[in-house]
Amino acid sequence: MTSISTPEAFAATVRGGTELLQAYNQESSFFFSCPSRTILAQGVREVVGGAAHGEGIAERVAAVLASLEKSGHERPMAVGAVPFDTRSPAHLLVPRTTRIAGPLDAASISLPAPPRVSAEWMRLSPDREGFLGGVERALALIRTDALSKVVLSRMLELRSSVPVDLALLLERLSKRNTAGYTFALKLPEARGALAPEPRTLIGASPELLVSRSGNTVFANPLAGSAPRSPDPEEDERRASALLASEKDRREHAVVVDAVVEALRPFCKRLVVPPRASLLHTPAMWHLSTPITGEIADLSTSSLALAMALHPTPAVCGYPTASARAAIEAIEPFDRGFFTGLVGYCDAAGDGEWAVTIRCAEISGDALRVYAGAGVVAGSSPERERAEISAKMRTVLSALGLDPLPEGL
Repeated sequence: MTSISTPEAFAATVRGGTELLQAYNQESSFFFSCPSRTILAQGVREVVGGAAHGEGIAERVAAVLASLEKSGHERPMAVGAVPFDTRSPAHLLVPRTTRIAGPLDAASISLPAPPRVSAEWMRLSPDREGFLGGVERALALIRTDALSKVVLSRMLELRSSVPVDLALLLERLSKRNTAGYTFALKLPEARGALAPEPRTLIGASPELLVSRSGNTVFANPLAGSAPRSPDPEEDERRASALLASEKDRREHAVVVDAVVEALRPFCKRLVVPPRASLLHTPAMWHLSTPITGEIADLSTSSLALAMALHPTPAVCGYPTASARAAIEAIEPFDRGFFTGLVGYCDAAGDGEWAVTIRCAEISGDALRVYAGAGVVAGSSPERERAEISAKMRTVLSALGLDPLPEGL
């Protein structure tokens, strides 16, 4: 385990990743684990992305990291998150200390029995009828050819019977998600709050937006989903049905085509599998296409690539501008960092950015849990509602809460 973010540092032992997970506490500014490494950051040396990110955020981050490196900081790193809405402020920072180790090992994460937690109060936005009506509105737009896809989401607000133990929640999410991207980011205080509570963005995303290591670029878009089943035969049937589903394959192809189109100007070559494969989490099956490329210019950082891709049709829809407008008209809440991106970028431009899904924003005993579903021609409003409920299980089950009641 090391605090120097060089490629050699990434060869640290597997055990080191688990040690960083166990070292996480409410004072930690950032935690990020992925299949190749684990990062734990403490403190804030410099805030980079406090303004609306829009254009130029990657260039600003690169300039800050280059300046720090020139002044003697060895391979400094920027970490944090970018929200869904490009008009909202990003939260990117250079930590005071950054420790890097190898990937997590699920077998080495020992957890106590699930906590006994209940929801004192909960509300879904939009409510059931509001969400079903929103899907119908989206389908009407799709029938006019104004859209080919739009992603609609719901936000669950709840108050837990006890304050959330963030370290325990992160461990539970990590143990179930060692093949994915587990993260925790301390957010700035909410503006206008009279007695602001610390806020943490925490989650376990299955989806990589993009990574860059040297001249290698990798993206892994996911679109098209089905809930898992505890019955092995039914689970296999659902996986096979997803792989064969014309509706889901059409939804997936829209996302893959958009990712390839966005990456092509930056890459000498791209390798795109001819068909989707299956990827699974404990809660969901997903259609997946791993895309590999060779970057043309090493001055193009992982964050620059991520901003060129964001938002993909997997979290917004297609065409992007029309899908954004539909989301603003239909969704009754601000997504914040949900369906944005979370990750890191070092001074060499290497880094990884995951899509901020399967996540919650937590402050004491108050939580906001988010999930969404893609609406395309042939979508069923009830099926999309059930898919969102299944996706929310990732956070709810790690909290020790029961799944959402069927009627919500």
